[in-house]
Amino acid sequence: MSSIVKIALVDDEVLFRKGIAFLLQKEDNFEIIFEASNGEELISKLNSSESKPDIIIMDLKMPVLNGVEATKIIRKSYPDIKIIALTSYDTKSFVANMIQVGAVAYLIKNTTPKDLIHTVNEVAKKGFYYSQIVLKTIQETIVSSKNSKGNLETGFLSPREIEILQLICQQKTTTEIADHLFLSPRTVEGHRNNLLLKTESRNIAGLVVYAIQNEIAVLTI
Repeated sequence: MSSIVKIALVDDEVLFRKGIAFLLQKEDNFEIIFEASNGEELISKLNSSESKPDIIIMDLKMPVLNGVEATKIIRKSYPDIKIIALTSYDTKSFVANMIQVGAVAYLIKNTTPKDLIHTVNEVAKKGFYYSQIVLKTIQETIVSSKNSKGNLETGFLSPREIEILQLICQQKTTTEIADHLFLSPRTVEGHRNNLLLKTESRNIAGLVVYAIQNEIAVLTI
């Protein structure tokens, strides 16, 4: 990728955070614009910094303000910033909770450097990235919850919107969807914005969860 991806790192384990920073800064298209040791420090830096990150890579368990609560605040105040959870917790409840509050990717701390770099690039390009483990958790935990089942009928969406939503669930980019449907990227963006409004989703990750809950699409890598 040619464009620079601005990244913020949030983790109270300094040595781990510095190691991730060192790893990511070796990539030509990544720039670490700041680091924070907890959610409160992150929010403060976001509020005071002129340059905002495109992506925040954040731990879940931190002092003062944890990653889950920080994610909720950021989703409201800075909805365009994408959050990748990077944590040692791999239980289904943690994964499901972070996806539902707005994380667009979920990585375990024993992941490989290659997988971390790939995930950051995919999130920068597509807006979200779910591994097989996360996909399985969404299907087993989030989708199986009867209380989380969407109330909107499929007829609420147009055939074209359903088609685009299904392609989004295949983790295709806007350009790839446009090429597949012989549409302009701008038209695809318009349909995607309509989908966000109609489904009351906060981001593309929310659209994916909505589609699975309502059995509109099957998630694939």
